[in-house]
Amino acid sequence: MLANLLNNKSTLLSIGPVSKNCVDATIEISDKHNLTLTLIASRNQIDNLKFNGGYVNNWHTASFAKYVRKKCKNKKIYLARDHGGPWQNNLEVQKKMSLKDAMLSAKDSLKTDIDSGFDFIHLDPSIDIHKSLDQKNVIKRLFDLIAFCNDYSKKKNKKIFYEVGTEEQSGSTVDFKQFEQNIKTIFDFCDKNKFDRPIFIVAQTGTKVMEMKNIGAFDSPLRFQKELPVEIQIPKIIEICNRNNILLKEHNADYLSIPSLKWHTKLGIHSVNVAPEFGVVESKAFVEILLNHNLNKLCEEFLKLSYNSKKWKKWMLKNSNSTDFEKAIIAGHYIFSTEEFIEIKNIALKKIINLDNILKQKIKECIYKYLYAFNSI
Repeated sequence: MLANLLNNKSTLLSIGPVSKNCVDATIEISDKHNLTLTLIASRNQIDNLKFNGGYVNNWHTASFAKYVRKKCKNKKIYLARDHGGPWQNNLEVQKKMSLKDAMLSAKDSLKTDIDSGFDFIHLDPSIDIHKSLDQKNVIKRLFDLIAFCNDYSKKKNKKIFYEVGTEEQSGSTVDFKQFEQNIKTIFDFCDKNKFDRPIFIVAQTGTKVMEMKNIGAFDSPLRFQKELPVEIQIPKIIEICNRNNILLKEHNADYLSIPSLKWHTKLGIHSVNVAPEFGVVESKAFVEILLNHNLNKLCEEFLKLSYNSKKWKKWMLKNSNSTDFEKAIIAGHYIFSTEEFIEIKNIALKKIINLDNILKQKIKECIYKYLYAFNSI
């Protein structure tokens, strides 16, 4: 797999399964074009039964994996875990779990991923709700997770590919020396213990999603003070990755312009994650369809329900000028599986029989934007 991705002249798209329509759209595109794609789920989107699954379609890890495997005809969809680690599920944060409990909880989630046949696991111990983390502690926790996953997957006779990330995306510049040292430290640990080396590493590439835009340096026509230009920074990161035989994974590629997306393949970025943009596309489309069918009251109910969920809060810029309508659109996909939304949608389905097909088509158009820019099709 590593050699195939390195030799491929395209960038692999990893899609966050933000809704059932998003998952179905991904599978249908993969089958139509015989195309490899990845569905990469955060723990809040889909988790094991102990976390009541997640906010996407009331799936839990095993039922999600079973659905995708059964529905995908060409078997070219990779299943992946995004941000597998402590405090990466909101319930762990709400319970204010200790490090010990949060790590046990994360490992329980990872066990279910392995049991359910996930192909990739992103190990991310970069969050601590109790204190600030230095690099040494992050690496120590990463080693714990690597050891656990390797031991458990071998016990279960499962082949797992790993992605590692040792810091949250900030949209800023990589410390090249530290980045390469992290790779060496991780590889030395894996080699010493005869563990499989990670095949992906996450790095800062100048991308960061807030509200409904990408505020990182990648898409900015202006230079960011005290930061290397993207056209200098990314080739250097790629050089380090190639030298160490590891693939670069970019997070937060949502909302980038077409020219910026096309540069990903030219620069040699191996894979990217996109998620919230697909949810926003579906929410916008849902509102547009309701209004076009004069279902104004139903539209108001959806927007109110979405806004009141307050799921938009984490995406807001400081001193944001976003309207309540925009906040509702940002939060829309988080409520698609609630009883209240299902009731709204069922009423709409009586008037618009092909509603889901229209929504899927809108999501597909957005996915195709990435696939054409990345030379995947």
